[in-house]
Amino acid sequence: MPNVDITLAEGRSPQQLRSLLSAVHEAVLTTVDARPEHIRVVVREVPRTHWSTGNQTIAEMHASRSKEQ
Repeated sequence: MPNVDITLAEGRSPQQLRSLLSAVHEAVLTTVDARPEHIRVVVREVPRTHWSTGNQTIAEMHASRSKEQ
């Protein structure tokens, strides 16, 4: 029973998330010998203020880029 766990910074539209779920499901279906009803795909959205890289949150990186433009 394949289980795919995806973590993203929040901010995608419901349509984008639905497309992601569908595409990942299809990829697993075509590459792994699993029945469609056994494929699990979970998307976790993390607030941009709760995810950091290089001691800077995604929100801070975005704000910094916005000021440069």
